[in-house]
Amino acid sequence: MSHYYDEHDLSRFGDMGRNAPDLWDKFNDWYQATFQEGSLTGREKALIALGVAHALQCPYCIDAWSQECLEKGSNLDQMTEAVHIAAAIRGGAALVHGVQMRKRNAQLSM
Repeated sequence: MSHYYDEHDLSRFGDMGRNAPDLWDKFNDWYQATFQEGSLTGREKALIALGVAHALQCPYCIDAWSQECLEKGSNLDQMTEAVHIAAAIRGGAALVHGVQMRKRNAQLSM
């Protein structure tokens, strides 16, 4: 294997239900319900999912949600902006945890 990520594994995702079909069915029901149009459109939900996929750094999710965004009518500018939003939130989350470091530093430096 030349790399850990194999794009063909995404098509095998359903294999995860083989040994726990009841749990798999519950997950799928919830997952499908989550992406039904509601207060947000399917396109908006796909853009959010694309941003989250990048924040989580899941290559399978990035592939799937990039395709879904395109199918739902998003363009590359919108998709890129969603990725930048995810990166900003992730960067901010890392920085705000610096407050914890500063508090611990103050405790240990006394």
